Amino acid sequence: MDEERLLIYRLGVVFICLLHMVTLRAEQFTVTGLEGPVLAPFGTVLELSCQLSPPQNAQHMEIRWFRTHYTQPIHQYENGKDLFGEIIPKYVERTELLKDAIREGKVTLRIFNVNPDDDGQYHCFFKDGKFYEEHITEVKVIAGSSQIQIIVHPPTTKGVIVECHSKGWFPRPHLEWKDSRGEIIPAESKSYSRDEDKLFNMKMTLLLQNISLRNITCCLWNPLIGQEESTSIVLPDEIFSWKSIWSLIVTVILIMMALFIITHSYKLQVMEVFVSDAQFDLDAMWLDDMTMILSMLMVFAVMLIFFLYFILRGRNMK
Repeated sequence: MDEERLLIYRLGVVFICLLHMVTLRAEQFTVTGLEGPVLAPFGTVLELSCQLSPPQNAQHMEIRWFRTHYTQPIHQYENGKDLFGEIIPKYVERTELLKDAIREGKVTLRIFNVNPDDDGQYHCFFKDGKFYEEHITEVKVIAGSSQIQIIVHPPTTKGVIVECHSKGWFPRPHLEWKDSRGEIIPAESKSYSRDEDKLFNMKMTLLLQNISLRNITCCLWNPLIGQEESTSIVLPDEIFSWKSIWSLIVTVILIMMALFIITHSYKLQVMEVFVSDAQFDLDAMWLDDMTMILSMLMVFAVMLIFFLYFILRGRNMK
């Protein structure tokens, strides 16, 4: 009898241990979800789903979505209801937890009005008692624009400055100038700014110095999805004639100044030979005065030309 009791006792212990192991195994789970990156167009509604495996009722569990810190949730569900006390301010009234399939362990987080701040990682966290698991999904916010504007500034002595502008990009796009054969033209400068929605506004400039680059294209593309937008412009031949006009004006002024100095020196030499000393002195003084006046006029003309040049150049740099 003692041996039978001992055997029954041992079998009972084994049964209890097996039952305990089965119970523990039933409480454990993993969390699966969308495999990233998930693309989220700017201004749209983003939906992120996650699922318990094996499927089981999650109504009694704590479900929390957060970005980087557990204590800073963007949505929280606990004790059968949504909680909003700890939600990050920028996500207040921007999220909704869909719980239609929560009895099967599936929930979906809905984020309204997606913006660049929503770019990054999202943790889907399930907790049952002391046991918890999570799934991380990577989200990439995207925004592009087909509105590209090319501005041609008035020509200067250095050439023609052309600017390309485009607004509303995320992430920051690549920019390039291309010629009619599709070859890249080095840009004079590239810059960007961000608007109130934190989208990128792009600007790129190009200095054209010869007529061989009349047909140019401004290209922008999003490296994340390969979206490319472009616009082209053909510059008229007359726009490059200003460079030769500026050069001609400066050359004529320099030639006139040189001829005047040479003529003045020659006249003084002739008058010194054929005119009396008194008359020579008077004529020399008169020529000196005229030389001074004409020189001042020449200097004024040169200064006026350069003043106009720097005004045009300053407008082109804005």
